[in-house]
Amino acid sequence: MLFPARRRLLTALLQAQRWPFQPSRDMRLVQFQAPHLTGPHLGLESGNGGGVINLNAFDPTLPKTMVEFLEQGESTLSVARRALAAQLPVLPRSEVTFLAPVTRPDKVVCVGMNYVDHCKEQNVPVPKEPIIFSKFASSIVGPYDEVILPPESQEVDWEVELAVVIGKKGKHIKATDAMAYVAGFTVAHDVSARDWQMRRNGRQWLLGKTFDTFCPLGPALVTKDSVADPHNLKICCRVNGEVVQSSNTNQMVFKTEELIAWVSQFVTLYPGDIILTGTPPGVGVFRKPPVFLKKGDEVQCEIEELGVIINKVV
Repeated sequence: MLFPARRRLLTALLQAQRWPFQPSRDMRLVQFQAPHLTGPHLGLESGNGGGVINLNAFDPTLPKTMVEFLEQGESTLSVARRALAAQLPVLPRSEVTFLAPVTRPDKVVCVGMNYVDHCKEQNVPVPKEPIIFSKFASSIVGPYDEVILPPESQEVDWEVELAVVIGKKGKHIKATDAMAYVAGFTVAHDVSARDWQMRRNGRQWLLGKTFDTFCPLGPALVTKDSVADPHNLKICCRVNGEVVQSSNTNQMVFKTEELIAWVSQFVTLYPGDIILTGTPPGVGVFRKPPVFLKKGDEVQCEIEELGVIINKVV
């Protein structure tokens, strides 16, 4: 008999597969743990919703964290490509625990009001320049981990986002060169405590965005060459199975290239750095009346070609 939580997870993964995906040659890098392995390992997800190929077993010289893997650049990526081409054993999904594809990045950069339709929802003008804030890396959790409601907030909200993962160090990067600095893309849930974001802390957004567990990521880092067009992907969020956000990344005001060029004027970008690119309309705070997450809710954030992350609220 399937436990209800496991049954919902399987149902959600099947739902996710309604969107077409390439189950074979896409490079879907993951960090994972398994009972028979010591500590985190790097792997390849064998298609959207598939099992995991253990990259560290294929080549024991590979690093065991994604940041170190990305720092080594083409040399480690070529090993992953060889592993993808080989017929390697696949660990069943039920036997592994997925971690966030990137943990302990140097920085998590976020972009506010970056969807045209999200601006319309708030009756605010479309920004002329990117609105940048951040989350601390300690807010990152895995794709199926729990989101913990902090006792300090009564207004915790959902936001599905496309996350860009940086693959190469750079500063003052031109927009025309920016994609050369991208490793790939993943799904993010920018969990937000609206009371702290909008009314407390001098209306600085940081504290409302960076409680522990407020940045689920995953399930995989899908390399840029495996994504047909990151700016034309269906993006949606479901709360307890009900669609609350549904849009397309073509609604982004500032695309990946512009964001990298803008942010890299101010800070050096490092391999593993994450840029959350904004959320579409449908968040709880702008509903009439407002709706916020409560204990027992389940949030599914899904992006076409990238996959689905499923987080229970506790």
